[in-house]
Amino acid sequence: MKKIEAIIKPHRLDEVKHALAELGVQGMTVTEVKGHGRQKGHKEIYRGAEYQVDFLPKLKLEIVIEDDLTEAVIEAIVGAARTGKIGDGKIFVIPIERAVRIRTGETDSDAL
Repeated sequence: MKKIEAIIKPHRLDEVKHALAELGVQGMTVTEVKGHGRQKGHKEIYRGAEYQVDFLPKLKLEIVIEDDLTEAVIEAIVGAARTGKIGDGKIFVIPIERAVRIRTGETDSDAL
């Protein structure tokens, strides 16, 4: 099993959810996060004063899947989240040793 962590722009969430649903991915966790990469934030003007916004709003998606779906899920996220502009995000793939569904006690693949 693999855990996919994807950091994406908030306005791309619906497209990513739709792309993952087409692959049969059933569950995910979405967290509102803030951060920056190469773009290092941006400057904004509020009531005539300019200030630096260092951390931009992003969403972190966490999805646990079977190993054989890994490449398809990555391609689906990239295809749905890409705008072609800086700050589109990143995807991290992490191996999962074990999963347990608390309600039923099912483990590993059955718990997904």
